[in-house]
Amino acid sequence: MSTPVLICDDSSFARKQVRRALPADWDISVSFASNGEEGLTAIKEGKGDVVFLDLTMPVMDGFEVLEAIKVQDLSCLVVVISGDIQPEAMARVKRLGAVDFIKKPVDASRLQQVLADFGIYTG
Repeated sequence: MSTPVLICDDSSFARKQVRRALPADWDISVSFASNGEEGLTAIKEGKGDVVFLDLTMPVMDGFEVLEAIKVQDLSCLVVVISGDIQPEAMARVKRLGAVDFIKKPVDASRLQQVLADFGIYTG
């Protein structure tokens, strides 16, 4: 059965870049969201067992999405992908439940390493 993967970023370029960085042989169904509110709705609809989440977005930012996931006890594994690499931001997303943080632009080998580290994709 395909793993539902959600890529949530307000930049269509960034969404495409993340999609291209995912392992080609990984059995997934990919959905996209262009802001946090759309992303949260998609997670509630079961479209994001694994979520790649940007922090800086309109309507609802990544921090707000992480807080909502925690408060609503939604079942998903979140990897934050952001250009905001300040130590405070990295610590905050970990406190809010993200499993890891990847710096933009996405490096495919780093992304695949994170997936392997958490047993999501073994290749």
